[in-house]
Parts: sequence; C-alpha cells; structure tokens
Amino acid sequence: MTNSDIPAADGVTPETVNAFVAQEWAARPTSSRCLEVSGRHALAAIDVGESQIRPGGFVSGPTQFAAADLALWYACFGAIGLEAMALTSELSIRFVRPAIGRQLYARADLNSVGSRNIVGSVTIWTDDPDRPTAICQGTYVAPKSTESAG
Repeated sequence: MTNSDIPAADGVTPETVNAFVAQEWAARPTSSRCLEVSGRHALAAIDVGESQIRPGGFVSGPTQFAAADLALWYACFGAIGLEAMALTSELSIRFVRPAIGRQLYARADLNSVGSRNIVGSVTIWTDDPDRPTAICQGTYVAPKSTESAG
C-alpha cells in the first residue's frame, strides 16, 4: 500500500480542501490549489506569476518554500480532517536544481502522524517529478482536541 492508497479523513477531497482554504484564509496565495489528497499525501500546484520569477527566469526560493508549506498543510487535512489551526512547527528546504517554468508542483508525503505532531517530506518540481527542484522536510502541530483541553 502506498501513501496515495490510504483514504483521506471523512469529507476531505481536493475540492473541499480548496473551498475550506478559500473560506478560512482570505490572504491565501490565490494561484494555489490542491490537486490530490489522501490520508498520507497531498499534491499542490501553484501558478507562478511574474513577481515570483527571479533574474535568469528562476522561480524564487520563497515561492518554492510556500508550495512546500501548502502541500504539507493539505496533507495534514487528509490525515486529521479540515483543521485550520494545524500549524507549521518546522520546515527546511534544500534546493537541488533551478526551478524554471510557470507551474510549480509540490507533493507532500506524511512520514508520521501522531496525536500532536505530523511529519512529512515534500518534493517540488516544475515539469518532471523525477527532476525535483527542491526537497523539504517539515513538522506540523495539530491543535489539542477540545476533549482534552482544560
């Protein structure tokens, strides 16, 4: 069984993720969207605008970092449900080759889903998933459940 085969939390689909993010985060990158989501992965896409291109035609590092963060957030939704307050705890990125193009993809695969911490790896690319432009590792923190708060 692969990460893609694990069912997403009830009601979590790319469409519900996109609608939820649009509702909950007014300042979201409007060019981003969830393309796939399961219980242990998500695929995000970002349409790269002119302001996100650095000299030489390269997609900026902050744009790639944002793509990684979004993909990991979407993957958290697949694991725990639509929870706006799942927050980035740590995220690191390694750039492995220049990103050239107007479409950026980020696939997050969750390595561990605990009661509070969700750890994942993200691969970013432009035109070929076998030629990543960046590799990331990160941790999200899920909010305390209301049942145990007190």
